[in-house]
Amino acid sequence: MKNRYPVTERRWFVALAIVGLIGAAFFIASAIRSSDSSLLCPAAAGIRTRLDDGYNPSPIQLRAILHYATSRVVPQQSVSEIKISLDVLKSLGRPCNFLVFGLGHDSLMWASFNPGGTTLFLEEDPKWVHAVLKDAPGLRAHTVRYRTQLREAKALLSSYRSEPTCWPSKAYLQGNEACKLALENLPDEVYQTEWDLIMIDAPKGYFAEAPGRMAAVFSAAVMARNRKGLGVTHVFLHDVDRKVEKVYAEEFLCKKNLVEGAGRLWHFQIPPSNDTHANRFC
Repeated sequence: MKNRYPVTERRWFVALAIVGLIGAAFFIASAIRSSDSSLLCPAAAGIRTRLDDGYNPSPIQLRAILHYATSRVVPQQSVSEIKISLDVLKSLGRPCNFLVFGLGHDSLMWASFNPGGTTLFLEEDPKWVHAVLKDAPGLRAHTVRYRTQLREAKALLSSYRSEPTCWPSKAYLQGNEACKLALENLPDEVYQTEWDLIMIDAPKGYFAEAPGRMAAVFSAAVMARNRKGLGVTHVFLHDVDRKVEKVYAEEFLCKKNLVEGAGRLWHFQIPPSNDTHANRFC
């Protein structure tokens, strides 16, 4: 069907929708933290307002609202895809540990959804990291070196079971050079933090020499399964319309853990695993 809306109009619609989502996130966060349940004329009733109590937007939220309200550049994900992650953050009702594979036009948005929490971005391109942080210095990002290429995806999927340190019962990440799917050289902070949410929207995976998302998917699965704290790890995988993303999700994140999806995004809830004899992830 022919699109009825010109590109410029669609961009402004998405930008306004993002601003609305950020505003909603701020409002809900304020409501959660506020002990004032009155919604009818609190000032007239002699009750302090939320602003009086110091519930103000965080600097990252204000920067994000200004950015998306004045920019023609919009996030890569659709509003329906973005809403899935936002709904999870709202449901947890607390500052979270949010790990994002990829740094881009949506990074300010992700950080603004998690005020008071830890939002960390992992990006393959040092020049791109420098460019993004120049405009958004409040973001936290690290450069990642990947050992894989997209052309290897099929071979890695068929051979990883021959390497014991790739097995789900023995898999680990830090320093694991034997398992090529393991991201073994990340900053210590990544390994030492239990991530509540992991977004996989990078690295590049659309040409043969690109790193592909095989290692990101595998490593997210290992992090989630090795979680020591209570609760599940929410893993979001974008571009599941592509073969590699879909096949690796089914191999390591598991269909049984798939709870919802929208557009090209799948949302998994992965529980910790203490199975020391497991020979398959799914």
